[in-house]
Amino acid sequence: MAAMTAAHRPIPLGTKLLLIALLLLFSVTTIAPLFWMLSTSLKRPGVPYTDFLPGTPTFENYRKVFEAMPFGRFYFNSIFIAVAVTFGQVFTSALAGFAFARLEFPGRNKLFLAYLGTMMIPGAVTMVPRFMIFTRIPEHLNHAFHTSYFTDETYFLGRWFAGAPVGMDSFFVLIVPMLFSPYGTFLMRQFFLGIPKELDEAAMIDGCSRFQVFRWIALPLSKPALATLATFTFMTCWRSFIWPLIMTNAMEMRTLPVGLAAFMGTYATDWPLLMAGAMMMIIPMILVFLICQRFFVRGIRLGAVKG
Repeated sequence: MAAMTAAHRPIPLGTKLLLIALLLLFSVTTIAPLFWMLSTSLKRPGVPYTDFLPGTPTFENYRKVFEAMPFGRFYFNSIFIAVAVTFGQVFTSALAGFAFARLEFPGRNKLFLAYLGTMMIPGAVTMVPRFMIFTRIPEHLNHAFHTSYFTDETYFLGRWFAGAPVGMDSFFVLIVPMLFSPYGTFLMRQFFLGIPKELDEAAMIDGCSRFQVFRWIALPLSKPALATLATFTFMTCWRSFIWPLIMTNAMEMRTLPVGLAAFMGTYATDWPLLMAGAMMMIIPMILVFLICQRFFVRGIRLGAVKG
């Protein structure tokens, strides 16, 4: 009874005012940069970028962005890469998470901890090895094609791989390194551990295989986790900058973050054009968040839940 009374004790007025003030401060610091971006994107030439209000607004900067550089191509590249990575990473994470949660094999927990431990390795440490690996893939494929690695049955497949664009300035090097995620595997494993094993056993008694259990039972029940992982994956890939910057030299293969950086000159920066491009860049992120927001509260909580 005492615990219930303490739980329902009214919050003092001073504490309420302090919480409201903190929320307002947090809201202002979060919204103010977005408002400044929008305001700057609507400014006419000659208006100082430090002014908070645009004066007489104009949408001319949004048109000039497409004239200054192939912004449409950047947009297509970013959307294609983000969608491909999102679908691929959600699929691989769901498979790996289901395997670690349901399949019994020697060293399962140790392997999972080792895989999870890779999250502690800074990305900058693996940047150079990844660069060397993916830039040499065309050389190795070409060598394999001209040796006896490919039989008559796999000749045409080997021919395709040998001539496929898989090196620098290709979608291959921008997508494949991001298809696997220790965090995604951890999130999906934690969710699958919360699904009663009796459902698996009942399905297998009815004749379902392990993959059918995964396809028809585990996946439909894991929509909140899948939506949460898909949202985080899309946002992370959408704003990725360093890896696309390193792996792309051709203008037509650049993504939005790399393309927008071109507006920043050594001695001057066209802030209205840069902010107009940035405003158009955040539109897909807002749409993805609005579509998946109802899964967020439950999905984020999954990482701390174990059945």
